[in-house]
Amino acid sequence: MRKIQGLAFLFLFAATIASGQTDTTTVATGEEFVPVITLSATDFESDDEAHNISGLLQGSRDIFLSTAGYTFGAARFRVRGYDSENSSVLINGLTVNDPETGRAYYSTWGGLNDAMRNTVNSIGLAASEYAFGGFAGVNNIELRASQYRPDTRITYSSANRNYRNRAMFIHSTGLVDDKWAMTISGSKRWANEGYVEGTFYDAYAYFFAAERKFNDNHSLGFTVFGAPMRSGRSGLSVQEAYDLTGNQYYNPNWGYQNGEARNARVNNHHKPMILLTHFGDFGNTTINTSVAYSFGRGGNTALNWYDAADPRPDYYRYLPSYWENDEYMFGYVTNLWQNDEEHRQLDWHSFYNANSKNMYGAPGGIVGNRSKYILEERRNDHNHWTLNSVARNQLNSNIMLTGGLDVSIFKGSQFKVINDLLGGDWWLDIDQFAERDFADEDLYQNDIRNPNRLVQVGDRFGYDFTANINKAAVFAQSEFNYAKVDFFVAASLSNSQFWRTGNMQNGRFPENSYGNSEKQSFYNYGVKGGLTYKITGRHYIDFNAGYQTRAPYFRDSYISSRVRDHVVDGLKSEQILATDLSYIVRAPIIKSRLTVYYSENRDQTWNRSFYHEGYRTFINYIMTDVDTRNVGAELGVEINVTPNWSVNAVGAWGHYTYNSRPNVTIARDNDFEMLAENRTVYFENFLIGGFPQMAGSIGARYNAPKYWFIGANFNYFGKTYIDANPDRRTEEALDGLVESDPQWDQMLDQQKMNDGYTLDVFVGKSWRIARKYFIRANLSVSNALNNKELTVIAFEQLRYDNRDIERFPPKYAYMYGANYFLNLSFSF
Repeated sequence: MRKIQGLAFLFLFAATIASGQTDTTTVATGEEFVPVITLSATDFESDDEAHNISGLLQGSRDIFLSTAGYTFGAARFRVRGYDSENSSVLINGLTVNDPETGRAYYSTWGGLNDAMRNTVNSIGLAASEYAFGGFAGVNNIELRASQYRPDTRITYSSANRNYRNRAMFIHSTGLVDDKWAMTISGSKRWANEGYVEGTFYDAYAYFFAAERKFNDNHSLGFTVFGAPMRSGRSGLSVQEAYDLTGNQYYNPNWGYQNGEARNARVNNHHKPMILLTHFGDFGNTTINTSVAYSFGRGGNTALNWYDAADPRPDYYRYLPSYWENDEYMFGYVTNLWQNDEEHRQLDWHSFYNANSKNMYGAPGGIVGNRSKYILEERRNDHNHWTLNSVARNQLNSNIMLTGGLDVSIFKGSQFKVINDLLGGDWWLDIDQFAERDFADEDLYQNDIRNPNRLVQVGDRFGYDFTANINKAAVFAQSEFNYAKVDFFVAASLSNSQFWRTGNMQNGRFPENSYGNSEKQSFYNYGVKGGLTYKITGRHYIDFNAGYQTRAPYFRDSYISSRVRDHVVDGLKSEQILATDLSYIVRAPIIKSRLTVYYSENRDQTWNRSFYHEGYRTFINYIMTDVDTRNVGAELGVEINVTPNWSVNAVGAWGHYTYNSRPNVTIARDNDFEMLAENRTVYFENFLIGGFPQMAGSIGARYNAPKYWFIGANFNYFGKTYIDANPDRRTEEALDGLVESDPQWDQMLDQQKMNDGYTLDVFVGKSWRIARKYFIRANLSVSNALNNKELTVIAFEQLRYDNRDIERFPPKYAYMYGANYFLNLSFSF
């Protein structure tokens, strides 16, 4: 039986390798979060060097990755410069990265810290027992009721960050009578106002897991969780607005309505997940199979307006710089910004006033107040079925075989609804830009099946379509462990299909906006391998390399997917090549890792929509053949100086650049006209912007014998560049300029942000009462020196004027100043 199982696994592996070598014709990528990848806290301290040496990743905590996740996260640091689509995030083996974007959204289970604490991770290209994974690693969250220690914990937290308060509980039974185990958890997080004025936070979370053990071979687990959340968002602005207000955290998204703060940009999402898992354990073979259904709503509100003044207080025409050639108006507007708080906020009263005085006769003899201003909600709902099965077979003492299957069926609904008419009676569902550009009334209908439709609160309008995304993937892996060498090989094969279903027939695109579009299909594969040479039981050399192709994400594959089916020309699969080399020390006193790495992402697609000043219209800007290169080094060292004192040092240096001259197509949003084709962006050697490419931290911690601790980290961030506008790096943007013109350098130069530092301090204490009750208190203060000059987001606006580059200056966001988090818990 054991030989049959082994042969079956080898057959699966060979078939996958063979399929992976088949030539394919296919398709490309697109783009805030890289999952934190850490290993368990068990330290390797074996002295046995004469016999079989333990494998490198068996329970060793990586100080670099834990620091990168928790300490560097405040500066939006990315491990190895990777976006989150390069990390695979799993729950019980099921991939939970968003199929539309590739990103992992941890807010889906926000507030369930205790319930989601059981994780198994692989770093970078290392072997994973759950999936082939992305090249930034695999992070699997294990939700199995029997794995939770019997415990009840009640927690309260106080902070001055996005939320001010958190209440949380978890209760686990453990495995009772060797049959049943249950865990229940919940939380609430809230703030009437967060760190940034005008923001708020109102979030709940719930979790229930049950497991029935039938015998030593079979168990069945059921889990359901969700995290409904509403939050008022902060907005980015230009430096001029920050300087005028004297506030690096100025927020243009809010204003007072009847004496109460109201935010126009409210995030409202709730996407619960129901999960059923069968755990099969047959001695040398395990087979775990999960099926899950995720559903729910996501949405963000925003102001919309028709035949009315722009409501945004930091609109460029409302800033003093717009009046720089008019001394009186410049001084007048400056005074308003500096001394009149209402002037720099949303004027809700004026919106209601404008709507209440706009009596209008609509087709059909309807008379009422047509809203000039509304609050719309841009929805992103989904229904998602996933199936995963992974089998592992310990063929012998040296060889472990793994094979897996993953199936995903996803429907993402993208549409807008009226959230608030702001005192009006209705909104006319037409496209105002098309109304300006065309005389034919049919052309500016958003849905010609329902022309001149009057919409009210809750009605869908503007656009409505479904993103259908199906994917099936298999992977196989062989791990070999010997006295001095461990190595593995792995391969994956997948097929992805997606298409658009239009639920409105747009007047500009009546023939290709309604109904199902043609299906796009892509076959992709990946191969990787790694080798660990055990110099001694404490010193290792580790090498990994891999190559992978990846289908394009839906969001990058269509020109104006909101209103039409128009696939990007020349769409092709992205290619990813990566390798890393590490020297690792795992000794009782010192633990360290030094890694150098290199990766290339080729044939990416970049797709954005914005108002173009030169064309004076809303456009779709598509870059293809975008190549990037990431090269760098990372170092983590942790030293136990004494049984109570430990020190650590962590450093990261990277050089992440564009490695090609992408090809650009510019399409008008309101018709089929191509405004530009085969335009070249001279992006080669520009740095990938928006996050620090260099970071470092030095820390110390004292653990007292009487169960208290204190510590601090001094952190440095540097080599942060602004996220560059590609269109400014084209010949057309420089047309009419000469190299001696100051505008020339302003157009081309990539701004480097100031380097900066922070200091974090933390202290904690625990008490044990009557041998069964525990009280724990922890306080951390981040950025204790209150550095408010460290930029964490910086980008050039896509809208620009090549004759006056300062007209639309960059937008920035800054790291929070001194902020704290106090955590109190009681467990029994």
